[in-house]
Amino acid sequence: MDKRARFSLGYFLWIFLLFWVLEGLFFSGPAVPEIPYSTFLSDIGKGKVATVVLTEQTIYGEFKGPTDKAAAAKKKDSLEVEDKATPWRFSPGAIAAWFSSAGEKVQQAEEDREAEAKLQFTVVALKDTELLDLLASHDVEFRAKIENNFLRNLFFDWIVPFGILFLVWTFIMRRMGGGAGGGVLNVGKSKAKIYELDAESRIHFGDLAGVDEAIEEVAEVVSFLKEPEKYQRLGAKLPTGVLIVGPPGTGKTLLAKAVAGEAGVPFFSLSGSDFVEMFVGVGASRVRDLFKDAAQKAPCIVFIDELDAIGRARGGRNAAGMGGFDERENTLNQLLVEMDGFDGRTGVVIMAATNRPEVLDRALLRPGRFDRQILVDRPEREGRIAIYRIHAKQLTIGPDVDFEKLGSQTPGFVGADIANICNEAALLGSRNGHDAVLMSDFQDAIERVIGGLEKKGRILNESERRRVAYHESGHALVGFFTPGADPVEKVSIVPRGRGALGYTLQTPTEDRYLMTRDELLGRVRTLLAGRGSEETVFGDISTGASDDLEKASQLVRSMLTVYGMSTRLPNLSLVEPGGESFLGFGPQQSEHSADISRLLGEEQLEILKSCYDEGLALLAQHREKLEALAERLLEREKVDSTDLAELLGARPE
Repeated sequence: MDKRARFSLGYFLWIFLLFWVLEGLFFSGPAVPEIPYSTFLSDIGKGKVATVVLTEQTIYGEFKGPTDKAAAAKKKDSLEVEDKATPWRFSPGAIAAWFSSAGEKVQQAEEDREAEAKLQFTVVALKDTELLDLLASHDVEFRAKIENNFLRNLFFDWIVPFGILFLVWTFIMRRMGGGAGGGVLNVGKSKAKIYELDAESRIHFGDLAGVDEAIEEVAEVVSFLKEPEKYQRLGAKLPTGVLIVGPPGTGKTLLAKAVAGEAGVPFFSLSGSDFVEMFVGVGASRVRDLFKDAAQKAPCIVFIDELDAIGRARGGRNAAGMGGFDERENTLNQLLVEMDGFDGRTGVVIMAATNRPEVLDRALLRPGRFDRQILVDRPEREGRIAIYRIHAKQLTIGPDVDFEKLGSQTPGFVGADIANICNEAALLGSRNGHDAVLMSDFQDAIERVIGGLEKKGRILNESERRRVAYHESGHALVGFFTPGADPVEKVSIVPRGRGALGYTLQTPTEDRYLMTRDELLGRVRTLLAGRGSEETVFGDISTGASDDLEKASQLVRSMLTVYGMSTRLPNLSLVEPGGESFLGFGPQQSEHSADISRLLGEEQLEILKSCYDEGLALLAQHREKLEALAERLLEREKVDSTDLAELLGARPE
């Protein structure tokens, strides 16, 4: 229930209580006992009744008492005379005496009222024609009275029923059309949330990191919102729509809020799914209402998150079966019309974000609509370091924390991932009883995010534990002695996640954007080294290498079909035009002949076999170091880079 409903209901309750009190004070009879009619007739015959007042429904009477009203009136007059004769003196004793005398008078008056009430009674009136003669024969003083129940009847017969009907009607209408976006009658209203924050609550560009290029792009939008005359002077028009694209968690919504915070203007925020309901025409109505509200709040920013929910291409492969009568298509058509008819000089900027720009309708991306696209990509090393520092402001950081090392160890991580790592590190530090978040807490948090939770309850038998130790030692040893491979940071045989019985963590020292064929083959060799170590030591293989085989096979397949590194079909790419999605979906392969598939399959098997044999040779060459590393893992369960340098020696250049 909203404030207006509570306000109206509160007033109605106060009015009801007021009438109830007034009715009790002025409309009700005295609070006296009611006696049966037979007792009333008997008391008349015995001469106990003094006076009677006859009404249409009730008979009010008073018994004869030991004192009369004249004596009571005389006592009252004597008290008044006593009050007038008592002089008033402004002293504490006089004030106390006055209060004492007033209390006695109030108490005496209350006792008189109680004594008088004991002498009164009421009787339900009956149609008795002999009653008047009976009263007259026993010298009972009686009179008739017509009760005026107009106010009582008005309140209980008219005001109360109509008031109840009014409350029911108001409740139904509020349920049907009340609130922002709620109710049946209000279903076509915009669901946009308006943020008009004060200066302290705003988000600024200084609160962002790793998106320097995107900030430079939107800085012009801020300048336009602050100084529109600067651009209107020469007749320039700022782009009506700004589309922010990028992987999830990179800070697209945060960037839009920072634009509103820097410009100091209202911020309309809603999702693309907020436009679509089960009723036909609701989405288009909400689009019209959104632009109407935005024009009234100008200058402002309208931000539509997940634009692809309503902006999918009409027809074609990405349309998902949308037809000309589809509700989403009607909503998209209305959005296009509103953006065409929107006057850019009003100071309203339409910003939208999406993870899938490849599925958007081309009409949205043409000049005049979302004609400016800003890419918010995964941050580079310096950007990740800056993001760590921003989130660390809210934490108590230990002196050994190295943000540069953390930034290097988390390539490909976005802002949301780094925020999660900082929070996990703080939780782990609190759980371990640390006074500050230490570097070890951050390292454990990174492992937890990458590999999952430690499964301490998953207890392996000695044979399985030994096999896992040699498996992970094989990964670490081949990765350590492979030139150009990422350095091995940690090896563990503690189960993590859903199926990992151990892991080998390799962290790059710098961001890489290109990789050679030899470097890719080195990765394949490292992935297959776990199974090779099992075969070398135990003479048999297990199912523990399933994930390694999947990654190695996919990497070799990408070398042949995506990167054109095939020796039989050189420079061949089978990638379908359209590129890879920000959501992580790999590129689709185009149609090709069976002969090409056969040749690629044969070469894939040859590359996998060659890498596996090279790994076996390297393991046989360093068999003693493999045994030493496995024994250290069985002893400690975890081995870091310092232990690896001690056991394996110097790493080849």
